[in-house]
Amino acid sequence: MSTPQLNLCAAEWTLMRQPSENDEWSMDRKVKEAKEAGFVGFSAGPAPETVEALKTHGLTLIGMVDIGNVNEVEAKLDRFQNTGCVHVNVQLCDHDTAIPEAVEVARAAIQYGESIGLKPAIEWHRDTCTETPEKGLALIDEYKDRYCETLPVNFDYSHPAIVKHLSPDNFWSRLSEYRVDLFQRSELVHFRTFTGSHCQTPVTGPDGLDPQFIDWREGFLRPALQCWLDAAAPDATLWAVVELGPVGSGYGLSCFPNVWEDAIVARKEIQTVWDELVKA
Repeated sequence: MSTPQLNLCAAEWTLMRQPSENDEWSMDRKVKEAKEAGFVGFSAGPAPETVEALKTHGLTLIGMVDIGNVNEVEAKLDRFQNTGCVHVNVQLCDHDTAIPEAVEVARAAIQYGESIGLKPAIEWHRDTCTETPEKGLALIDEYKDRYCETLPVNFDYSHPAIVKHLSPDNFWSRLSEYRVDLFQRSELVHFRTFTGSHCQTPVTGPDGLDPQFIDWREGFLRPALQCWLDAAAPDATLWAVVELGPVGSGYGLSCFPNVWEDAIVARKEIQTVWDELVKA
């Protein structure tokens, strides 16, 4: 019998300035390192050197793009054709874009993407039209009202978690208020370790796993994956990006452990939780 699959992906920006700022790996080396660490996908833009490296090492491209208006849609999505990419994460418009305008851009991106064999998903993310849960839900509701279809979304729960200032004991109970049915329909998700005050936290510490990571794993990750599995068809696949930002991005801080090494540990921990849930 087939069972749902979890495909864990590295993020290109996690590998920025790795292993050091003065001796950064080539793109081919970065993809090779991701492959050897057990990742099966790579979240990035469609740069030719990235596409070539992914083909060489057998990883799948998960597209990353920002789209600000309908005039950008075709040119930006066309770049993902013939790259092996199917799923494309779209950061939509700006923080001050009116919802009626954003809905039109979302519709253009979804329809055109599907016409060329892509599956765009609109990310819940700060500094976009989905920067708060209320804006994200308003976009989804108006899309449904206007087009009688459900908007494909990619949840990065670290953003609403800090907007709502959550704590480990209510991570999932509060986050699941934001249309859990949409999450269960999703084929793409971003997993960044968070607290209710910090959008990214370390995975490891001096004594092993960081205590805040354990809170995230048990308070958010485990119930979130169980929720997705509860509605998943036997042949369903969830593509999950371990989305850790590097130092200098505003996510990774100078006091953090090496973010790429943390991402490798996070991948193993996420896979372990998934395996336990599927087995149960």
